[in-house]
Amino acid sequence: MRPRQYRRFKAAHLRHEAASRLFEKGLNPMQVAAITGHKTLQMLKRYTHLRAEDLAHV
Repeated sequence: MRPRQYRRFKAAHLRHEAASRLFEKGLNPMQVAAITGHKTLQMLKRYTHLRAEDLAHV
C-alpha cells in the first residue's frame, strides 16, 4: 500500500469486517449485534457485507 491509502483506513472497517465474518461462522443477528455493539438490527444490516459465494451455500 502507498502511504496515502493508510489514511483512508478507519477502525470502523474492522468492525464491519468482523460482523460479516461472525455471520459466516453461523452466529445469529442478535449475537453479532451484542458482540459488535450495534444498537439496532437496521444498523447491523447496513454495515454487514456478505460475500455472494457465502450466500449461495445458505
